[in-house]
Parts: sequence; structure tokens; C-alpha cells
Amino acid sequence: MNVQQVPSTDFGKLVARHRAYFLTGKTRPVDWREAQLTALAAMITDNAKDFHAALWTDLRRNWIEADLIDVATVAHEADYARQQLKTWMRPVVTNVPQMMQPGEVRVRFDPLGVGLIIGAWNYPFFLTLSPLIGAIAGGNAAVIKPSEIAPACADVLAKLFPRYMDKDAFSVVLGAVPETTALLEQKWDHIFYTGGPAVGKIVMAAAAKHLTPVVLELGGKCPTIVHSSANLAVAANRIAQGRWLNAGQTCTGVDHVLVFKDVKEQFLSLLKDSVIQFYGKDPSRSPDYGRMVSERHHARIVGLLKSGEVFLGGQHDSKDRYIAPTILVNTPLDSPVMQEEIFGPILPVLEVGSVEEVINYVNARPKPLGLYVFAEDLEVAERILGATESGDAGINDCTIHPLVPELPFGGVGNSGMGKYHGEWGFRAYTNARGVLYRGTAEDPGVRYPPYPSKPGT
Repeated sequence: MNVQQVPSTDFGKLVARHRAYFLTGKTRPVDWREAQLTALAAMITDNAKDFHAALWTDLRRNWIEADLIDVATVAHEADYARQQLKTWMRPVVTNVPQMMQPGEVRVRFDPLGVGLIIGAWNYPFFLTLSPLIGAIAGGNAAVIKPSEIAPACADVLAKLFPRYMDKDAFSVVLGAVPETTALLEQKWDHIFYTGGPAVGKIVMAAAAKHLTPVVLELGGKCPTIVHSSANLAVAANRIAQGRWLNAGQTCTGVDHVLVFKDVKEQFLSLLKDSVIQFYGKDPSRSPDYGRMVSERHHARIVGLLKSGEVFLGGQHDSKDRYIAPTILVNTPLDSPVMQEEIFGPILPVLEVGSVEEVINYVNARPKPLGLYVFAEDLEVAERILGATESGDAGINDCTIHPLVPELPFGGVGNSGMGKYHGEWGFRAYTNARGVLYRGTAEDPGVRYPPYPSKPGT
């Protein structure tokens, strides 16, 4: 029962089996890690059509964007980790205090054990397999719980894992809330969760019972600032992609725009042009525009359309789970769309008058996962970054920075904790274990009692 739906009563046995395998030491050698990373990349590239088809079924994701984020990118990240692995694993040698010489101090990076990875539905492969890459690189075993909200993608993982991956080290568990709840009752060595703050608190509470370390990727309302000095045409194109990629269902996506008053009308006109250029005058007919993942999610987003004045879009069709790319203006700050992460194809555009207003706005709200500044005046951009906090940030771009494997990715405060991708993922799944190596020369006399009396006594 390695990669299939496992009854909740068997979860204890499942974890125990993986832990027993981990304790044999077979996951520790670099050869095993490299082989599993190679197998993961092969699983994706050999079956790219299956991955693309599943993404189309669940999210109507076109194959270009599927490759950009969920398919080819994950294979590339696995290859990158394999290439860098020996460097990451190399112990760090540091200085030894004089009183401990002759000796040597090293920091080694040891595997944590058996991890639980709870994936997300909006990028079902990227947000499930990228954490797994860190787990493999770190020499761990893992149980993967894909999101049931993207069932076609979950089924692909369940079908392919036993054909490619070490069955003794990895399992995929299908199911919904009952299965996730039962999994969280087990004792893990690490838990990785991608989702929202409400469930993140549940995951953290479950982990606290066993003092289990966690990485929580929780999203949030990512503000995007368009300064008067911005290249407005470039800003419009990149913000349009960053908002309406995957029909707005992106944790790092542009949640709302703060545009300076003197360029507001020009920016709105260019943003409208970008939407039409990307998806045509009727985006429902565009093969490049996605759909809401479920009827429930569709209904929630439709309910937010009344939060402001519709500048563009607003059309929707529940049968097709379609909502047009929508721009709202004159949106009150206390309106529903401004109270929660939108996670859909609505973009409120708000007017601001100064950098101080932007800084005060950002600091008065929960710390976002991403903060983006479009400005040719880089002093303005640095001023905003220096006075605010966010998990990550972008200058003159937005949304796509998680695709850079060298960058640490993760939230802060309400948007999460912990970082991953590349070496940061490896570090998240290892214990930085400090080791003192001593020679056996005679120790200085001041180490052992009896000690000399205090001076002056």
C-alpha cells in the first residue's frame, strides 16, 4: 500500500514503515539522493502529456503555463538540486576558539527523518513536488498528500510514484479532510503545508503536540505599487500576467494595485489593453485563460464583484466556472474584496498620493507573501522595501520569483514561516548539526578544578 489511498487506521503503520526504512541509513548516501532526484525528473518528463492533461482537467491550464510553473520547471528544479547536491552536503568548517585548539569545528547537515507534505490545488505539482525535492536532497523519507480539490492531478501522482520512486521511502495518500486530519495525528519529523492561514494554524497546532518543525506557505494579499516613475506599459503587461495567470489563483499573484494618482488613468488604460491583447475581447473563448477550480470557489469570487465599480470585465458563468478578468476601481478599503486574499481574477486598483501613504498602508496590514514595486526610480523602490516587510519582493516584476531556484521562497508572519527552493529547501529538511573535533593533547590547566582563587583574596 505504497502509493494509493490508505485507510486512516493504517497511517501509523505507514509512517512506522517509512521511519524503519529511514533508520536503515539507506536514504543518507549521496548516490541514493541523486538517483531519486533523477527519477523524479524522469517521472515528469516521461509523462509530461499526462501532467498537462490533468492540469487542463482541473484548472483549464494551457500547456505553456503548465510547463512554465508546474511541469518543466519542477523537472528543472530536480535536476538543479541533483547538480548542486554534493556542494550543499559538504560540511562547513569554521574557526575554533584558541582554548579548544588543537581542534576543528564543522557544521554537518543531517536528514530529519520522515516528513509530511500537504500540497495545494492551485499549482498541484509545483507546490507538492518542490518541497519533495528539498526532502530528497536532505536525505529524508516522505508521505505526500496532494490536494483533493485538484483530483486529476492527485491521481496522476498516485499512479506514477510507484513506477519511479523508492516505494520504501515515499508514499502518496489520496483523500480529503478526514485523511489529512488523520495524517496530522501522526508523529512526523517535519511537516510542510501550503495553503491558507486558517488551516495553517491547525497544522501548526498538530505539529506542536510532537514539537515537529514546520514550513508553512500561507499566501496573503500581495500589494503592488505603481509609482509615477514606472514604465507603465511594462508594468501593465507584467501585472496583467501576474494577476490573471491561472485565473488569479496564485499565492504570489498581484492581489491589488496601489497606483500613484498622476499616472492612474494612463495605467488603467494600458492595463485594459494588456488584458485584451492577452485574452481577446471575450476571454471565455481564449485557450490561454483558466477557470475557477470549483463551483464553490467560483461562487465566492462572484460574491466579491460588487465590492467596487467594474472598470473591465465582470462577466461570469457558473456552469463553465468562468469569471472574466476583472478590474475594480473606487473600491472602499472596508469592502469584502479588500478584507481577504482574493485568489481569483479580480484586481482592485486603488489610488495613492505618496510613498509615505504606501508605506503606512502596507504596515497597517498583515505581512504579505509578496510585495511588488514598479518604479524606474530605484531609490523609491528601496525606500519602500526598507520600511516594510513581506516574505519576498520584486522590483519591476511580480508573481514569478518562485521560479528562481537560488532564491529563498516563503512567507513571514501571517503569510507563513520557513523558506525553500534550491539550497534553502535542502536546509529546511536538514539539521545543521555542529560538531567539535578535538585532539588529545593535554588541556590547559584552567579547564579543570581546583581553580585559582579570585585576584586579591
